[in-house]
Amino acid sequence: MGIVVQKYGGSSVADAAGVKRVAQRVVATKKQGHQVVVVVSAMGDTTDELIDLANEVSPLPPARELDMLLTAGERISMAVLAMAIQSLGHEARSFTGSQAGVITDAEHGKAKIIDVTPGRIEEALSQGAIAIVAGFQGVSQTTKDITTLGRGGSDTTAVALAVALKAEVCEIYSDVDGIFTADPRIEPRATKIPRISYEETLEMAAQGAKILHLRCVEYARRYDMPIHVRSSFSDKEGTWVVKAQDVVSEETMEAAIITGVAHDSSQAKITVVGVPDKVGEAAAIFRAVADAQINIDMIVQNVSAAATGLTDISFTLPRGEGQAAMAALSRLQAEVGYERLQYDDSVGKVSIVGAGMSTSPGITARFFEAMSEAGVNIEMISTSEIRVSVVVSEAQIQTAVNAAHGAFNLGTDEIEAVVYGGTGR
Repeated sequence: MGIVVQKYGGSSVADAAGVKRVAQRVVATKKQGHQVVVVVSAMGDTTDELIDLANEVSPLPPARELDMLLTAGERISMAVLAMAIQSLGHEARSFTGSQAGVITDAEHGKAKIIDVTPGRIEEALSQGAIAIVAGFQGVSQTTKDITTLGRGGSDTTAVALAVALKAEVCEIYSDVDGIFTADPRIEPRATKIPRISYEETLEMAAQGAKILHLRCVEYARRYDMPIHVRSSFSDKEGTWVVKAQDVVSEETMEAAIITGVAHDSSQAKITVVGVPDKVGEAAAIFRAVADAQINIDMIVQNVSAAATGLTDISFTLPRGEGQAAMAALSRLQAEVGYERLQYDDSVGKVSIVGAGMSTSPGITARFFEAMSEAGVNIEMISTSEIRVSVVVSEAQIQTAVNAAHGAFNLGTDEIEAVVYGGTGR
């Protein structure tokens, strides 16, 4: 038996009872003969509570100190889980991200992993102990400061450790039984997906599905690390995230046309109105946004009006970064010469994802027909080889998800999707 890395989300270790339940599952895996490394998130809503605390004492918390504060949540989880495991008669040792050898860049709040040197973890395993690692955190290679990987970063910690330790599998435990064809909180007839490719999972995560962190899937794909997404509240088989060739149905020998429907209700839209239609103006706009370290999602540029020579450029971005983008663009008005900015934070994104759509004509038409029949107005459209996304009013997200899910017959007559802990993570 080899090494198994298990990651438990905040809902799985939300209270003492949850920690004890996780400890029993970890010990059961150890008794099966595996060497076990466990990565934990902060308990319940601890991270949100710490962010609220920081905002109460400072209107703009320094990034370095905010990282130092937020990593306390995972340190609490790792220590109490180690105690619970030892009370069951098994040795457990807890490690912070830096002690576990998670080396990152110096970007506070959204650091990227540069390297993992798990010497202390390997030593603990060789001595028969269970290693418990605080997720979501590391240490900067240059400044030696504590860093955090961004929300959901414990998933990335787990996959990175699994790769570094050459583990058999990385198990991601949450409070749902796997990855479903839609968010079970708004589509109760969503169906569990038994196997899904890295590429489809990347698209689902990028389009708003919260079950896995985007960078963790990228990491797993790069190193071909299988991920098993399952619930810590049941013993059911979950969803395996694997190579595309391992997903093809044995019955049809083809990939499913549509794998699932994802949505993101944390979007905002900015429209730069009256941009002179000449070379370099769009580049200046998006350079200003990039220099503010803001990620842009969908972009639409209207055809220039012949009478005025002006055009409008619209793009979507995370809602939390909307005001920073508006500030960056406001400073650019004199240089670019646009007329005004429009900001809309009441939009969301709905996407259909499926590796089979590239060889199946009519998918886009069926999707748009479903939106039309449901009375959903589409504001922006974006496509890739395995995805079609639309921006709609936030108030119409659930209607859009339900309509798309039904249009492609992704549902089931029996209720499969159970959110045991109430959060979906």
